[in-house]
Amino acid sequence: MERRSDAGMTRTGLLLAVYLPAALLLFGQGILLTTLPLYAKSFDVSLGWVGLAVAAAAIGTMLMDVPAGAVVGLLGQRPAMVLGSALVMASTFALGFGHNFVLLVLLRIAAGVGTALWALSRHALLARGVAVARRGRAVSIYGGVNRIGTFAGPLAGGLIGKAYGLQESFFAVSVLAAAALILSLAFVRSEPVPAKRLEHRARWSVVLHLLRKGRRELAAAGGAQIFAQMIRAGRQFLIPIYGATILGLDAAQIGVIMTSAAVLDMLLFLPVGVTMDRFGRKVATVPSFVVMAAGVALIPLTSSYLGLLLASLVIGFGNGLGSGTMMTLGADLAPAGATGEFLGLWRLVGDAGSVGGPLVVGGLAGVAGLRGSAFVLAAIGITAALMFAFLVRETRRAPLDAMT
Repeated sequence: MERRSDAGMTRTGLLLAVYLPAALLLFGQGILLTTLPLYAKSFDVSLGWVGLAVAAAAIGTMLMDVPAGAVVGLLGQRPAMVLGSALVMASTFALGFGHNFVLLVLLRIAAGVGTALWALSRHALLARGVAVARRGRAVSIYGGVNRIGTFAGPLAGGLIGKAYGLQESFFAVSVLAAAALILSLAFVRSEPVPAKRLEHRARWSVVLHLLRKGRRELAAAGGAQIFAQMIRAGRQFLIPIYGATILGLDAAQIGVIMTSAAVLDMLLFLPVGVTMDRFGRKVATVPSFVVMAAGVALIPLTSSYLGLLLASLVIGFGNGLGSGTMMTLGADLAPAGATGEFLGLWRLVGDAGSVGGPLVVGGLAGVAGLRGSAFVLAAIGITAALMFAFLVRETRRAPLDAMT
């Protein structure tokens, strides 16, 4: 008999319903890491506006995070996964026909809304079904699957963009989203309705009770996550724009750099998960953002393809050290009975940082140049590390709602 996962699904069922669709969608996002900034730049707008285009999907995700939590709580994970995949597919397909910068931003916001739905539904599934003692490994494996999906994406995007054109990459991404949609329809089961399922108001009252009792700890954790996601999102914008604008690299070269960093990032997810479960979440989180900050600070010092590659590898190693850390922390903090609603708020906080990263880099580039904005982004990473080290509790030993 096939073994079942902690969530009650078979290993094969978990692979087909959760991991493989996520890998396909993240592979598509990886393609866009190379092509989207270059496509936005082709409209001859300032780097601040390019930063907005890159951040647009995160804006859409941020706007939908809390409603997505309500959708998961009310309708279940399957409708959220299906609807989210369909929205990513349709908006990215339409992007291939657009020749207007405003339309580009609007379609990316729509894709972000879809991303919020499918990402939160999968996060909630893992948070509800995995015990705290095994959660670090389970969530880091999910994060590793995401990284596996992403690592080859930038290279594929660079090759597609160079050979066929930047807009053609959007059609490839929509095909991947369609495949994820089919898998969700085929393999995600409808949730059984619990005999004593909490009403909508009751679930939100559980979340509000936790927010009141643990406001200091949650404020520290949320603030730290904002800075953490800022450096994570900001480096994805900084590397291709610095390579193209300062070093004069083409899409294929930038794709190789970003994919190489993603490969190193991807290799660390399993040992990081074991480390979090054995020694605590901070042991992985704090070094992650220190190393990332060091790598970002190296970017302004580079003057060649090789130099940018080496700096990107340092960043990739640092990000790999933090595989699954933010998702694990959110799952640790989520109260029983209102997981989806709480994770919607948690992801809202993190996505605010994801929006801020590209906007900070793009906005400061007009004032202090790309080199100056890189140093600011590195300082943000150090701030995240210090907050996690000194202001955020270690949640491996006990969830927050049990300590407050």
